[in-house]
Amino acid sequence: MLLNEVDALVDMRLIGERRGTVKIIVDILEIALKGAMKTEIVYKANLNFKIVQKYLDFLIKKGLMSVSSNKRKKYKTTEKGREFIKRYKEAVELIV
Repeated sequence: MLLNEVDALVDMRLIGERRGTVKIIVDILEIALKGAMKTEIVYKANLNFKIVQKYLDFLIKKGLMSVSSNKRKKYKTTEKGREFIKRYKEAVELIV
């Protein structure tokens, strides 16, 4: 599956197609580096609320993102999420 995501990324860069799952994850993690509300993530990542919630649930479950327990939930990229972004960018540099 990872190879397919890389192929999709390369194709996207070359011909401007849709983002793959991994690129969407990286986009969300980058938006939340300093903390972000769900609405901000939705608009900046150009996704809808239903899809963003699925990604947020996944990222929290995997430890790539944390969420505040306040009434107004704020999502923030964890250190593990920062490492994921770094490794993703390094992998992209190798193939681009």
